[in-house]
Amino acid sequence: MSDIDPLISRICDEYKRAVHEKDVEAFLGLHHPEARVFDTWGVWSYEGLKEPRKVIEDWLSSLGEERVAVTIDRLQVTVTRELAMLSARAVYVALSAPGVEVRSMQNRLTWVLKLEAGAWRIIHEHTSAPIGFSDLKGMLQRD
Repeated sequence: MSDIDPLISRICDEYKRAVHEKDVEAFLGLHHPEARVFDTWGVWSYEGLKEPRKVIEDWLSSLGEERVAVTIDRLQVTVTRELAMLSARAVYVALSAPGVEVRSMQNRLTWVLKLEAGAWRIIHEHTSAPIGFSDLKGMLQRD
């Protein structure tokens, strides 16, 4: 990510850290208070931060001793003075307490970021996975 705007790179790093450290407040703090999130799992969308808080808390606490390492790669970024758009692949790897990979999945990730008070905040997040034509199952690994 060395050729990406440093503030965009920073929000990616903060996202990875918040997930790995299971830090719900830091995770939600990356989002604008009026964020709309189109999540891959279970619901059509979340409006604002109140709705997804419990989902994030449940996800991170369900890990027990495991941690999740996130990689964000294949980035495409467009930046203006007040908004930025990032699309990427997000790879989530669950690691056991000793650091052994337990499972993994990949998502398509799109963020619309709004610049306020010198920091980018996610005002819109869209995660998805393609659906296979033959079996109608989510494809959680990119070939």
